Amino acid sequence: MKIVLPVAGNGIRLRPYTENLPKCLLPVAGKTIIDWIVDGTLFLNPSETIFITGYKASVVDEFLKQRPEWGAVRTVVQSNPQGLGEAISLALPYVNDDEPLLIILGDTLFEADLSILKNVDENILYTFKVADPKRFGVAVTDKDGRIERLVEKPQEFVSDEAIVGIYYIKDVKALKEALNYLMQNDIRTKGEFQLTDALERMIQGGCKFRTAPVEKWLDCGLVETLLATNAHILQRNEKSAPKFESSEIIMPCHIGKNVVIKNSKVGPNVSVGDGCVIENSEVSDAILWDSVKVANQKLAGAVIHE
Repeated sequence: MKIVLPVAGNGIRLRPYTENLPKCLLPVAGKTIIDWIVDGTLFLNPSETIFITGYKASVVDEFLKQRPEWGAVRTVVQSNPQGLGEAISLALPYVNDDEPLLIILGDTLFEADLSILKNVDENILYTFKVADPKRFGVAVTDKDGRIERLVEKPQEFVSDEAIVGIYYIKDVKALKEALNYLMQNDIRTKGEFQLTDALERMIQGGCKFRTAPVEKWLDCGLVETLLATNAHILQRNEKSAPKFESSEIIMPCHIGKNVVIKNSKVGPNVSVGDGCVIENSEVSDAILWDSVKVANQKLAGAVIHE
Protein backbone atom coordinates (compact mmCIF):
# COMPACT_ATOMS: atom_id res chain seq x y z
CA MET A 1 0.00 0.00 0.00
CA LYS A 2 1.05 3.55 -0.71
CA ILE A 3 -0.37 6.56 1.11
CA VAL A 4 -0.90 9.97 -0.48
CA LEU A 5 -1.35 13.05 1.69
CA PRO A 6 -2.29 16.27 -0.11
CA VAL A 7 -0.90 19.15 2.00
CA ALA A 8 -0.56 21.91 -0.59
CA GLY A 9 -3.21 24.28 0.82
CA ASN A 10 -2.31 27.73 2.11
CA GLY A 11 -4.70 27.79 5.09
CA ILE A 12 -5.96 31.32 4.48
CA ARG A 13 -8.71 30.98 7.11
CA LEU A 14 -6.04 30.36 9.76
CA ARG A 15 -3.96 33.45 9.15
CA PRO A 16 -1.78 34.73 10.82
CA TYR A 17 -0.83 31.26 12.07
CA THR A 18 -0.20 29.97 8.55
CA GLU A 19 1.90 32.90 7.38
CA ASN A 20 5.09 30.95 8.03
CA LEU A 21 3.81 27.39 8.40
CA PRO A 22 1.61 25.25 6.16
CA LYS A 23 -1.63 24.26 7.84
CA CYS A 24 -0.60 20.61 8.21
CA LEU A 25 2.24 21.63 10.56
CA LEU A 26 0.10 23.55 13.03
CA PRO A 27 0.36 22.12 16.56
CA VAL A 28 -2.59 20.31 18.12
CA ALA A 29 -2.46 18.46 21.45
CA GLY A 30 1.32 18.18 21.48
CA LYS A 31 1.91 17.13 17.86
CA THR A 32 1.40 18.61 14.43
CA ILE A 33 -1.74 17.80 12.45
CA ILE A 34 0.30 15.71 10.01
CA ASP A 35 2.00 13.84 12.90
CA TRP A 36 -1.40 12.68 14.13
CA ILE A 37 -2.40 11.51 10.65
CA VAL A 38 0.82 9.71 9.70
CA ASP A 39 1.38 8.14 13.11
CA GLY A 40 -2.12 6.68 12.81
CA THR A 41 -1.24 4.96 9.52
CA LEU A 42 2.16 3.44 10.30
CA PHE A 43 0.61 0.15 11.45
CA LEU A 44 -0.48 -0.37 7.81
CA ASN A 45 3.22 -0.61 6.85
CA PRO A 46 3.01 1.57 3.72
CA SER A 47 5.77 1.04 1.19
CA GLU A 48 5.93 4.82 0.75
CA THR A 49 4.08 7.93 1.89
CA ILE A 50 3.76 10.63 -0.76
CA PHE A 51 3.15 14.24 0.28
CA ILE A 52 1.65 16.60 -2.30
CA THR A 53 3.11 19.94 -1.28
CA GLY A 54 2.68 23.47 -2.54
CA TYR A 55 2.44 26.35 -0.08
CA LYS A 56 5.63 26.46 2.03
CA ALA A 57 6.81 23.24 0.38
CA SER A 58 10.39 23.69 1.62
CA VAL A 59 9.14 23.86 5.23
CA VAL A 60 7.44 20.47 4.79
CA ASP A 61 10.64 19.07 3.25
CA GLU A 62 12.65 20.15 6.28
CA PHE A 63 10.05 18.77 8.66
CA LEU A 64 10.10 15.34 6.98
CA LYS A 65 13.85 15.11 7.53
CA GLN A 66 13.06 15.05 11.25
CA ARG A 67 10.78 12.00 10.89
CA PRO A 68 13.03 9.07 9.84
CA GLU A 69 10.66 6.72 11.70
CA TRP A 70 8.10 7.31 8.95
CA GLY A 71 10.15 5.25 6.51
CA ALA A 72 10.14 5.98 2.80
CA VAL A 73 8.63 9.38 2.01
CA ARG A 74 8.44 11.44 -1.14
CA THR A 75 7.27 14.98 -1.83
CA VAL A 76 5.70 16.09 -5.11
CA VAL A 77 5.08 19.81 -5.63
CA GLN A 78 1.71 20.99 -6.94
CA SER A 79 3.05 24.25 -8.34
CA ASN A 80 -0.16 25.44 -10.01
CA PRO A 81 -3.02 23.99 -7.96
CA GLN A 82 -6.01 23.02 -10.07
CA GLY A 83 -7.97 20.89 -7.64
CA LEU A 84 -7.66 17.71 -5.61
CA GLY A 85 -7.96 15.56 -8.72
CA GLU A 86 -4.88 17.20 -10.21
CA ALA A 87 -3.03 16.86 -6.88
CA ILE A 88 -3.64 13.11 -6.78
CA SER A 89 -2.66 12.72 -10.43
CA LEU A 90 0.80 14.06 -9.58
CA ALA A 91 1.37 11.12 -7.21
CA LEU A 92 0.11 8.39 -9.53
CA PRO A 93 3.31 7.98 -11.59
CA TYR A 94 4.87 6.64 -8.37
CA VAL A 95 2.08 4.12 -7.67
CA ASN A 96 1.90 0.74 -9.41
CA ASP A 97 -1.42 -0.41 -10.82
CA ASP A 98 -1.48 -3.44 -8.51
CA GLU A 99 -0.61 -1.54 -5.31
CA PRO A 100 -3.54 -0.19 -3.27
CA LEU A 101 -3.62 3.51 -2.55
CA LEU A 102 -4.83 5.28 0.60
CA ILE A 103 -5.53 8.99 0.17
CA ILE A 104 -6.00 11.10 3.31
CA LEU A 105 -6.49 14.85 3.19
CA GLY A 106 -3.75 16.39 5.30
CA ASP A 107 -5.70 19.10 7.08
CA THR A 108 -8.36 17.35 9.16
CA LEU A 109 -8.20 14.73 11.89
CA PHE A 110 -10.53 11.81 12.41
CA GLU A 111 -11.28 8.71 14.42
CA ALA A 112 -11.92 5.73 12.17
CA ASP A 113 -10.98 2.07 11.92
CA LEU A 114 -8.30 1.86 9.24
CA SER A 115 -7.42 -1.73 10.18
CA ILE A 116 -10.20 -3.00 7.90
CA LEU A 117 -8.03 -1.93 4.95
CA LYS A 118 -5.69 -4.86 5.57
CA ASN A 119 -8.28 -7.32 4.29
CA VAL A 120 -10.55 -5.68 1.71
CA ASP A 121 -10.92 -6.37 -2.00
CA GLU A 122 -12.88 -3.29 -3.00
CA ASN A 123 -12.62 0.46 -2.92
CA ILE A 124 -13.62 2.19 0.32
CA LEU A 125 -14.77 5.74 0.93
CA TYR A 126 -14.97 6.76 4.57
CA THR A 127 -18.06 8.80 5.39
CA PHE A 128 -19.50 10.72 8.32
CA LYS A 129 -23.20 11.23 8.94
CA VAL A 130 -23.98 14.96 8.90
CA ALA A 131 -27.04 16.99 9.81
CA ASP A 132 -26.83 19.26 6.75
CA PRO A 133 -25.78 17.25 3.65
CA LYS A 134 -26.25 20.31 1.41
CA ARG A 135 -22.78 21.49 2.46
CA PHE A 136 -20.93 18.33 1.43
CA GLY A 137 -20.31 15.76 -1.22
CA VAL A 138 -22.26 12.66 -0.23
CA ALA A 139 -22.32 8.96 -1.07
CA VAL A 140 -25.62 7.38 -2.09
CA THR A 141 -25.60 3.70 -1.11
CA ASP A 142 -27.78 0.64 -1.58
CA LYS A 143 -29.07 -1.49 1.29
CA ASP A 144 -25.77 -3.41 1.42
CA GLY A 145 -23.66 -0.26 1.81
CA ARG A 146 -22.33 -0.27 -1.74
CA ILE A 147 -22.04 3.15 -3.32
CA GLU A 148 -24.34 3.77 -6.29
CA ARG A 149 -23.30 7.35 -6.97
CA LEU A 150 -21.67 10.43 -5.51
CA VAL A 151 -23.50 13.76 -5.36
CA GLU A 152 -21.81 17.09 -4.67
CA LYS A 153 -23.74 19.35 -2.26
CA PRO A 154 -27.23 17.97 -3.00
CA GLN A 155 -30.00 20.51 -2.57
CA GLU A 156 -32.58 17.70 -2.31
CA PHE A 157 -31.92 14.98 0.27
CA VAL A 158 -30.29 11.88 -1.23
CA SER A 159 -27.95 10.84 1.59
CA ASP A 160 -26.48 12.10 4.86
CA GLU A 161 -23.15 10.25 4.42
CA ALA A 162 -20.59 12.99 3.77
CA ILE A 163 -17.31 12.11 2.09
CA VAL A 164 -14.67 13.27 4.56
CA GLY A 165 -11.36 12.90 2.75
CA ILE A 166 -10.26 9.30 3.36
CA TYR A 167 -10.23 7.23 0.18
CA TYR A 168 -8.94 3.67 -0.21
CA ILE A 169 -8.45 2.80 -3.86
CA LYS A 170 -7.92 -0.81 -4.87
CA ASP A 171 -8.56 -0.17 -8.57
CA VAL A 172 -5.58 2.13 -9.08
CA LYS A 173 -5.46 1.61 -12.85
CA ALA A 174 -9.10 2.71 -13.12
CA LEU A 175 -8.36 5.80 -11.02
CA LYS A 176 -5.47 6.70 -13.31
CA GLU A 177 -7.69 6.30 -16.36
CA ALA A 178 -10.51 8.36 -14.81
CA LEU A 179 -8.23 11.25 -13.84
CA ASN A 180 -6.48 11.17 -17.22
CA TYR A 181 -9.88 11.35 -18.93
CA LEU A 182 -10.89 14.41 -16.90
CA MET A 183 -7.64 16.23 -17.51
CA GLN A 184 -7.25 15.35 -21.19
CA ASN A 185 -10.81 16.54 -21.84
CA ASP A 186 -10.52 19.53 -19.48
CA ILE A 187 -13.54 18.37 -17.44
CA ARG A 188 -13.70 20.61 -14.39
CA THR A 189 -16.18 21.33 -11.63
CA LYS A 190 -16.07 24.88 -10.27
CA GLY A 191 -12.94 25.45 -12.33
CA GLU A 192 -10.96 22.55 -10.88
CA PHE A 193 -10.24 18.88 -11.54
CA GLN A 194 -12.16 17.11 -8.82
CA LEU A 195 -11.26 13.74 -7.34
CA THR A 196 -14.97 13.16 -6.72
CA ASP A 197 -15.65 13.39 -10.47
CA ALA A 198 -13.01 10.74 -11.13
CA LEU A 199 -14.46 8.47 -8.44
CA GLU A 200 -17.96 8.90 -9.89
CA ARG A 201 -16.60 7.93 -13.31
CA MET A 202 -15.06 4.81 -11.75
CA ILE A 203 -18.38 3.89 -10.14
CA GLN A 204 -20.31 4.34 -13.37
CA GLY A 205 -17.64 2.26 -15.12
CA GLY A 206 -18.31 -0.69 -12.83
CA CYS A 207 -15.75 -0.30 -10.03
CA LYS A 208 -17.13 -1.48 -6.69
CA PHE A 209 -17.13 1.03 -3.82
CA ARG A 210 -18.53 0.80 -0.34
CA THR A 211 -18.56 3.12 2.65
CA ALA A 212 -16.89 2.77 6.04
CA PRO A 213 -17.81 4.96 9.01
CA VAL A 214 -15.80 7.78 10.56
CA GLU A 215 -16.67 7.94 14.25
CA LYS A 216 -15.31 11.43 14.81
CA TRP A 217 -14.49 14.07 12.20
CA LEU A 218 -12.26 16.72 13.73
CA ASP A 219 -12.05 19.92 11.73
CA CYS A 220 -8.92 22.07 11.96
CA GLY A 221 -9.91 24.77 9.48
CA LEU A 222 -10.76 27.66 11.85
CA VAL A 223 -9.30 28.81 15.15
CA GLU A 224 -12.41 27.73 17.06
CA THR A 225 -12.50 24.27 15.47
CA LEU A 226 -8.74 23.87 15.94
CA LEU A 227 -9.22 24.56 19.65
CA ALA A 228 -12.17 22.15 19.83
CA THR A 229 -10.09 19.44 18.17
CA ASN A 230 -7.22 20.15 20.56
CA ALA A 231 -9.59 19.72 23.53
CA HIS A 232 -11.05 16.48 22.17
CA ILE A 233 -7.66 14.87 21.60
CA LEU A 234 -6.40 15.95 25.02
CA GLN A 235 -9.49 14.45 26.68
CA ARG A 236 -8.99 11.22 24.75
CA ASN A 237 -5.36 10.96 25.88
CA GLU A 238 -5.68 12.29 29.43
CA LYS A 239 -2.66 11.82 31.71
CA SER A 240 -1.86 12.73 35.30
CA ALA A 241 -1.10 16.36 36.11
CA PRO A 242 2.56 17.41 36.34
CA LYS A 243 3.77 19.56 39.26
CA PHE A 244 5.01 23.13 38.91
CA GLU A 245 6.04 25.80 41.40
CA SER A 246 3.05 27.43 43.13
CA SER A 247 0.84 26.44 40.21
CA GLU A 248 -2.28 24.42 39.48
CA ILE A 249 -2.49 22.25 36.37
CA ILE A 250 -6.09 21.30 35.53
CA MET A 251 -6.11 18.30 33.20
CA PRO A 252 -6.41 17.47 30.42
CA CYS A 253 -3.33 19.33 29.24
CA HIS A 254 -0.23 18.65 27.20
CA ILE A 255 2.92 20.14 28.71
CA GLY A 256 5.97 20.07 26.44
CA LYS A 257 9.65 19.72 27.29
CA ASN A 258 11.65 22.32 29.24
CA VAL A 259 8.55 24.26 30.26
CA VAL A 260 8.57 26.71 33.17
CA ILE A 261 5.28 27.43 34.98
CA LYS A 262 5.22 29.64 38.09
CA ASN A 263 2.37 31.05 40.14
CA SER A 264 -0.16 30.16 37.47
CA LYS A 265 -3.28 28.17 36.73
CA VAL A 266 -3.10 26.18 33.48
CA GLY A 267 -5.97 24.16 32.01
CA PRO A 268 -8.19 22.56 31.19
CA ASN A 269 -7.70 21.83 27.47
CA VAL A 270 -4.34 23.54 27.08
CA SER A 271 -1.41 22.47 24.90
CA VAL A 272 1.89 24.03 25.98
CA GLY A 273 4.75 23.72 23.50
CA ASP A 274 8.38 23.00 24.28
CA GLY A 275 10.34 25.76 26.01
CA CYS A 276 7.33 27.84 27.04
CA VAL A 277 7.35 30.08 30.12
CA ILE A 278 4.10 30.87 31.96
CA GLU A 279 4.23 33.17 34.99
CA ASN A 280 1.53 34.80 37.10
CA SER A 281 -1.13 33.87 34.57
CA GLU A 282 -4.27 31.86 33.93
CA VAL A 283 -4.51 29.88 30.68
CA SER A 284 -7.42 27.69 29.59
CA ASP A 285 -8.70 26.23 26.30
CA ALA A 286 -5.59 27.32 24.45
CA ILE A 287 -2.69 26.24 22.26
CA LEU A 288 0.76 27.72 22.96
CA TRP A 289 3.38 27.12 20.32
CA ASP A 290 7.00 26.35 21.24
CA SER A 291 8.96 29.01 23.14
CA VAL A 292 5.96 31.21 23.92
CA LYS A 293 6.20 33.44 27.02
CA VAL A 294 3.05 34.38 28.93
CA ALA A 295 3.27 36.70 31.93
CA ASN A 296 0.59 38.46 33.95
CA GLN A 297 -2.19 37.48 31.57
CA LYS A 298 -5.52 35.70 31.56
CA LEU A 299 -5.92 33.73 28.34
CA ALA A 300 -8.88 31.63 27.22
CA GLY A 301 -9.85 30.34 23.77
CA ALA A 302 -6.60 31.46 22.16
CA VAL A 303 -3.79 30.23 19.93
CA ILE A 304 -0.53 31.96 20.84
CA HIS A 305 2.33 31.67 18.39
CA GLU A 306 4.82 34.28 19.57
